[in-house]
Amino acid sequence: MSGGGAAFLGLATRLADAAGPILRRYFRATNSVEYKGDRSPVSEADRGAERAMRDILGAEVPDHGIFGEEFGRERTDAEYVWVLDPLDGTASFVTGKPLFGTLIALTRAGRPVLGVLDQPYLGERWIGVEGRPTLYNGNPVGTRACAAIGDAWLYSTTPQMFEGEAAAPYERLRRQCRRAVFGAECYAYGLLAMGHVDLVVEAELKPYDYCALVPIVEGAGGAMRDWRGEPLTIRSGDRVVAAGDPSLLAPALKLLAT
Repeated sequence: MSGGGAAFLGLATRLADAAGPILRRYFRATNSVEYKGDRSPVSEADRGAERAMRDILGAEVPDHGIFGEEFGRERTDAEYVWVLDPLDGTASFVTGKPLFGTLIALTRAGRPVLGVLDQPYLGERWIGVEGRPTLYNGNPVGTRACAAIGDAWLYSTTPQMFEGEAAAPYERLRRQCRRAVFGAECYAYGLLAMGHVDLVVEAELKPYDYCALVPIVEGAGGAMRDWRGEPLTIRSGDRVVAAGDPSLLAPALKLLAT
């Protein structure tokens, strides 16, 4: 295979198809939950879904790299690297809330060129490919216009993300927005891509938390950057902002400046 993200779209959807049944099997069922060193939960579903995706990648594109949440890095100096979060929103998953998702990204030279956000319980899938419109269940979607911060609906996973030096910048932004809503996990970015949400601002993220979302947000007409305004790559820091209307990006970044 050769080319950009579009050349691997079929493979990406196969990965989502493999992970989905595993997550559905464990959702709202008795399953084993452990806690990592940072106190975040990990379940049998996380590991099983990532193993299934890694097995496919190993068979189909053995020269590609993999960076997964549960089983770490392999060949991440390769031109193409798959960035996998088998279960983004594990806290939602283990507490029975269907706002989790599988995140699948393909990066080329560190830059996200393909992204899939799959919600297998609700049967929802967003696909973003660099240079193409974002699709939701096969149909094009787009962000909505929102020219003023004061009109913006803001989503973040949890206020606990914003501690230490991130607390004051986030509070400045939150106070300027129409309303802040918490708890949607990766699902919030899908809502933004469909025009239901205006801003998603988060901290304490890893590349597997945001890489898949960049092509989805940008293919829907939005903008996604780090808090310094730099494009997101596999090597970016842990703070991101997604704006449905790109004109919101500059004022949001100004308020988030530390």
